[in-house]
Amino acid sequence: MGVNLLWLVPGVVGGSEEATVAILGGVLDADTDVDLRLYGLTALGRAHPELTDRCPVRLIGLYGGVKPLRVGAEATWLAAVARRDGLDLIHHAGGVLPPTSPSPSVLTVHDLQPLDLPDNFSRAKVAYLRAVLPRSVRRATLVVTPSRASADRVVERFGVPEDRVRVVPHGLGPEQFVPPAADRIDSVRRAHGIGERWITYPVITYPHKNHLTLIEAFGRLAHEHHDLELVLTGGAGPFEGEVHRAIDASGAADRIHRTGRIARTDLDALVAGALALAFPSRYEGFGLGALEAMAFGVPVVAASAGSLPEVVAGAGVLVDPDDVDGWAAALVRLADDEDHRRALSEAGRERAADFTVAASAAGLVGAYRDAAR
Repeated sequence: MGVNLLWLVPGVVGGSEEATVAILGGVLDADTDVDLRLYGLTALGRAHPELTDRCPVRLIGLYGGVKPLRVGAEATWLAAVARRDGLDLIHHAGGVLPPTSPSPSVLTVHDLQPLDLPDNFSRAKVAYLRAVLPRSVRRATLVVTPSRASADRVVERFGVPEDRVRVVPHGLGPEQFVPPAADRIDSVRRAHGIGERWITYPVITYPHKNHLTLIEAFGRLAHEHHDLELVLTGGAGPFEGEVHRAIDASGAADRIHRTGRIARTDLDALVAGALALAFPSRYEGFGLGALEAMAFGVPVVAASAGSLPEVVAGAGVLVDPDDVDGWAAALVRLADDEDHRRALSEAGRERAADFTVAASAAGLVGAYRDAAR
């Protein structure tokens, strides 16, 4: 069977890249009769040899930054080589089913954010997805989503039967439950000019990530907690200017660190060493960052919105994404109450253990089998 990865532009598509690479690696690791063949850009082979060196691949030398070329390749090149390869099933892992896709097919829809929050995206992207997503979902043999929240939105928005939608949560590998060593954490936080007690929020500055609520909450607690700092990692998004203005107006700008995008090893250190991970996002298809923190034993305070309650469950603190006082209170308690931190750390590790790459891969293989029947 084939997997369409033409949409996967390494380093550009965000968390869906990490999740897709992990779950396909899990399928390759599993003892099944599923033989994967990957179709993607030449950049895929350079970025992820851990996949492309393990199974047959067909790569096309397109510049991934030009989306019309990728869309055209799906409709022409992919359709031709998939038929020539005699695939009995094709998995479109990027949310769109090309009009020429052979049947049967599995379609992964990570979330419906461009349709639910159109102001966060270009008009061209929203118009394109409004045109192609409904027919993609309706034509797919099965639709896979990473959370029940996303599955419910697919059913509600497009009217597809519930039995054509499968929830296959993201998972973590064994190495993701092992935090960096204490000396590594100390070295990284010193390199970034961070003190010994901090809260981390590791996301790109998109409007729905809700940095402003967190920054305002931190400003309120900072004057009584002089040793606390806030670390905002992640690349610059369309809300970067507003985030910097909020930092300047917070009254605690000297203790808020906007690092931008950093190396994955540094990010792991700044998450693992944090007093807590704050995740006030209003919209998540899954919430992988929260899960990764829990696997390290870091207490999580997350928004009671989207899929985050589903992932965090009772293993973290849930706060209304617009309740600034609630966020300040939750973070103050974590800063002041060591027993509370310890309890959340233990609960988080236990909860994260339910989300493994092996379990995710088994769920995806099950979807493949059902779709191929």
